[in-house]
Amino acid sequence: MPGTGPLARFKVLDLTRVRAGPTCVRQLADWGADVIKIEMPPSAEDGEGMGGPRHGPDFWNLHRNKRSMTLNLKEPDAVAIFKALVADADVVVENYRPDVKHRLGVDYETLRKINKRLVYASISGFGQDGPYALLPGFDQVAQGMGGLMSITGLPGQGPVRVGIPVADLTAGIFAAMGVLVALLERETSGEGQWVQTSLLQSQIAMLDFQAARWLVSKEVPGQAGNDHPTSIPTGVFPTKDGHINIAASGQHIWKRFCAAMDARALFDNPAYKTDADRSKNRKQLNADIAGYSCRYSSAELIERLNKASVPCGPIYSIDQVFADPQVKHVGAAAPLRHPSKGDVAVVDQAVRLSRTPSVIDRPTPECGEHTDAILRGLGYDDARIADLRKRKVV
Repeated sequence: MPGTGPLARFKVLDLTRVRAGPTCVRQLADWGADVIKIEMPPSAEDGEGMGGPRHGPDFWNLHRNKRSMTLNLKEPDAVAIFKALVADADVVVENYRPDVKHRLGVDYETLRKINKRLVYASISGFGQDGPYALLPGFDQVAQGMGGLMSITGLPGQGPVRVGIPVADLTAGIFAAMGVLVALLERETSGEGQWVQTSLLQSQIAMLDFQAARWLVSKEVPGQAGNDHPTSIPTGVFPTKDGHINIAASGQHIWKRFCAAMDARALFDNPAYKTDADRSKNRKQLNADIAGYSCRYSSAELIERLNKASVPCGPIYSIDQVFADPQVKHVGAAAPLRHPSKGDVAVVDQAVRLSRTPSVIDRPTPECGEHTDAILRGLGYDDARIADLRKRKVV
């Protein structure tokens, strides 16, 4: 059944696969939208579907709070069923290669003739048109073309990918934001519209100040390793038993940091007098700070710097992240009960509303779990449903 929440009145048809598209739809599902995930019938699928094992952690995390319906959109009868669903849907989200939706007959211009209020979101690798439009998109390719790999890693190391699929994830989040804006605009105009983003556009947007350094000042940023590119000292520093992050840029924090570390010699050193001096001499400064930070354990140094209001923190492995008391307090992991797997957890939403919380209470459905119920809602009887199954339409 559809969920509850501030978006419960909206029906979303989910044509997405892999990550960027599902990330978009997850935002809507967690806030209560009635999401119908359209999947290929297993009998018509060649090998394992895209997106990894259905009962793996990644799939579960991406596809909670949805219903599942199988439709082989290569079949005209399946397209007809999909169009019947479109008639009273609010949103369609897809991340096909741009030409595929036109070939299937489920593109925006076709569907808006059925429902002018439809908000249609497309996520692609490089955009819906242009010289690269039909090239296959992949997160790591976007990281490289979007400049991220040139500024990630140690100086001189060569290009380094980020440890998460940041282009996929941000494209999904930007698309969800676009969908919500289009739904708000629809309240005034009465019409939907086509929302478009791509991995490449989203990755470039995430460059933020690094991109602005080039666009405004024609400065090409390079790799800075664990140092902040412009705010020094900010980076990873050794302790007796490991490493921690310290951010002591700006004159006031720098002064508090030196006092907390009993490092008057650092503060008095003319080579470190200003932000510009510290940035110019960052390599020697980091080495000098390490001479002080190694005197303490990580816990001791964090406690010491916290008392002085100097930004700092531990560097966790993923299991340590979810053991941290503040992480537990903010509820970064959402408990979820699966009928066959029992109690599990997935990554929770990162935003809180004071009156209308997100709700993660339905595990990822089995493939086609809700097909019959949805078809009956469209007026199909058991005989017609059996015929559709026999012909591998659903």
